[in-house]
Amino acid sequence: MPAARTIFLLTARFALPLLAILLVTGCGGGFSVRTAHMRTALDRGDPHGAIAHLSRELGVTSGGELPKKLSGDDALLVLDRATIHQAVAHHARSKRDYEVADKAIDAIDLARGTADDIAKWTLSDSAGRYVAPPHEKLLVNVLNMVNYLETGDLSGARVEARRLNVTARYLREREHKTGERSAVLGMGSLLAGFAYEKSGNADEARLYYDYASGMDAGRAARERAQAATARDDWSEALIVVGWGRVPHRIARRVPIGLALTRASPFLAPGDRQQAGEIAAQGLVTWVAFPELAPDKDVSAAPTIEIDGRPVALDATLDVSAEVRAEWRRIEGAIMAAAVSRAVTRAAAGAAIRSMAKSSEKKEVRAVGFLLSLVAQVALVAADTPDTRSWETLPARLGVARVRVAPGAHSVVLAARGHRRTGTLRIAPGGWGAASLFALR
Repeated sequence: MPAARTIFLLTARFALPLLAILLVTGCGGGFSVRTAHMRTALDRGDPHGAIAHLSRELGVTSGGELPKKLSGDDALLVLDRATIHQAVAHHARSKRDYEVADKAIDAIDLARGTADDIAKWTLSDSAGRYVAPPHEKLLVNVLNMVNYLETGDLSGARVEARRLNVTARYLREREHKTGERSAVLGMGSLLAGFAYEKSGNADEARLYYDYASGMDAGRAARERAQAATARDDWSEALIVVGWGRVPHRIARRVPIGLALTRASPFLAPGDRQQAGEIAAQGLVTWVAFPELAPDKDVSAAPTIEIDGRPVALDATLDVSAEVRAEWRRIEGAIMAAAVSRAVTRAAAGAAIRSMAKSSEKKEVRAVGFLLSLVAQVALVAADTPDTRSWETLPARLGVARVRVAPGAHSVVLAARGHRRTGTLRIAPGGWGAASLFALR
């Protein structure tokens, strides 16, 4: 048997099974696959099962442990776990997880470098370090502020309020350019103002309430801080309810022609031309990219009762809307990067085929075709869409402030099949806080 034919048969023998393996393994969903069991557990109302799954993913044996070193996407897993700890009123664990994740994501953001950009450009969006969008960075501090308020720790709540200001500076700059006011920052300012008001710092409280004044609750809080109440011996209950979950990211693969219709405005002229040529030739080139899963119906409002009397929410933040708005800002660039990687894969395959075509032996040309196919499929397999995000964020976040007489008050909170009962004991002129997070 001629040597060239032997090479061809051996290449085909190993290349074809490899192609099949790569095609199967290359269709993974990245981070969202790691958290699938967590989402399933939350959907069936089992937050403890969700915590157990995340702990296994982190390589620890319980929700009270942390890895010795956070690597890869561990910070996001810890962030997801923090919210679920909060949902089951494990406030100490939730505080610790929020703070560890917040510091890790800060370090990742600051350490972002050229190597990450190269990896994302040639291999996969998920190859680079995770950079949290502004609403996620803000909500780490907002939700941890709720932890501190519920445990009566005003000092800790003020620390989270100050941390909130770091990201707030960026959002205020964007607001100045676009005129878009951040609803997340409005809710955070409302809670930060409460923390400073109850700490006896009315001036600082008013600064936060001024930003929150776009909300009815913010205007009411500002007026309350500007004038003494008619009865200073009355107390106040703060209620925070989060329900549902924001849409998570899922992996999609579509033909390059379809992707081009969405990414074209964001592509460099050269990439746009090459992608158009590939689509026009009818070559099946796939583009891998993430998109947001559909929203769940969270229209049913939670119920709040204090001493058997219903209480209405003063302010509600549509967190899902914030997630989708931020996604619209970056979706085009993400799609453009995915198309550019597809063009790179096609170019790599074409280069291999071109070298093989120069041979006079048809077996060598056939081997070149197979190797070209293997190279392109290998790059497809490596191109895992970036499905990373904070998945346990509540879809809605509501706040109520209620004037009550000093003493003990029964509190009943219910949402999406979850129910929490308790007693707030509030001193004259004092305050208390309670929360419910129904993450299903």
